[in-house]
Amino acid sequence: MNSPNETISQTSPELISALSDEEGRLSTMEKRLAEVVLADVTYATNASITEIAARAGVSPPTVTRFCRRLGCSSFSDFKVQLARSAYVGLRYLKPESVTSTPAEVAEDIVTKAQNALFQMHRALDLTAVERAVALISEAQMVHAFGSGGNSAMIANELQNRLFRLGIRISASNDHGMHLMIAAAAEPGTVVFGSSFTGRNHELVRCFGLLRERGIPTIAITQTGTPVAEAADVVIPVDLPEGRNIFRATSTRFAFLAVVDIIANLVAYADKPRSARILRGIKEQLIRHRDGDDRQLLGD
Repeated sequence: MNSPNETISQTSPELISALSDEEGRLSTMEKRLAEVVLADVTYATNASITEIAARAGVSPPTVTRFCRRLGCSSFSDFKVQLARSAYVGLRYLKPESVTSTPAEVAEDIVTKAQNALFQMHRALDLTAVERAVALISEAQMVHAFGSGGNSAMIANELQNRLFRLGIRISASNDHGMHLMIAAAAEPGTVVFGSSFTGRNHELVRCFGLLRERGIPTIAITQTGTPVAEAADVVIPVDLPEGRNIFRATSTRFAFLAVVDIIANLVAYADKPRSARILRGIKEQLIRHRDGDDRQLLGD
């Protein structure tokens, strides 16, 4: 165990983790204090030092020493950091009760995906979709930007859907590459960006640069976010996620559906070209892989 004078945590995002004492670094008395705080964070952020000491059965000076052990300069500083970190850590420290049998998990995943698709469809901005399709269909080159697990997947999926329709498109998942592509983009280019949170500041920077250079941008993201404000065309997807930290985000199904809607409309915008390229792809797959035309197109 660490010495009583050794600091455990120095930044607010780590405070909840330090209080949970997963490494067994707190003394018995400190554990009692930590349990009191975690049992009711709202109470702890509003209570006086005397009230917390009484609830834990310790003296006020012990509370002060405890706060300093956690990297806080004072009891007041502890309460400020606790209020900040509670929003970051509590749902991960005490996850909600969730279903866990295969049948329950399967139903939960599928239901959430269905709900995400339904809610996205009901709120879909068709005018924004039409504008995006027009830009992509007429573009000489499309760049798809997305970083992080989900947005990277969306950018790659847009490339996967559009290259087979005759659209010149390149997907990138690297911030540095995004900036260089934005700086090098020529007239006739359209840049698409995916951001689930809308707070990808690197993407905002790229969109700002592209706007200065007259290159149109399209974003799938949340309404009223920095990314939405920086884009020329915004297809908003605003969906609740719930508090189950173990379930993958169902919002990605909505994003994928938006990509499919865009791709389908791009195909319809030039049916002869789309059909010709799709036929050429299928011929190669039949010749070298499938042997007949009964398989999927080639995903």
